[in-house]
Amino acid sequence: QAQLVESGGGRVQAGGSLRLSCAASGDIFSIYVMGWYRQAPGKQRELVAFIVPSGIANYADGVKGRFTISRDNGKSTVYLQMNSLKPEDTAVYYCNRYPARGGLWGQGTQVTVSS
Repeated sequence: QAQLVESGGGRVQAGGSLRLSCAASGDIFSIYVMGWYRQAPGKQRELVAFIVPSGIANYADGVKGRFTISRDNGKSTVYLQMNSLKPEDTAVYYCNRYPARGGLWGQGTQVTVSS
């Protein structure tokens, strides 16, 4: 059974940085497109970025130029480097395949950005 475990969240001030990690187990990670998603209070979960096995990435408009998604297929891990954070980036961040698979959602990791 595949599992995804997110880590690296925390509380930072606006303009700060965080690096999120997502460790995958139980499946052939390297062949899947992986994505980072987030859900802010009172809002629907949204796609932040996704990355194909070769490393080509795509970003939501609101994070372009600030966030960078990457992956280490040998470690079955996908990362999200978040720079120049804004209060509106406050959310629970999740990783999943892209498109997302319902049974793969983990606990997520909380990111809180204060102004």
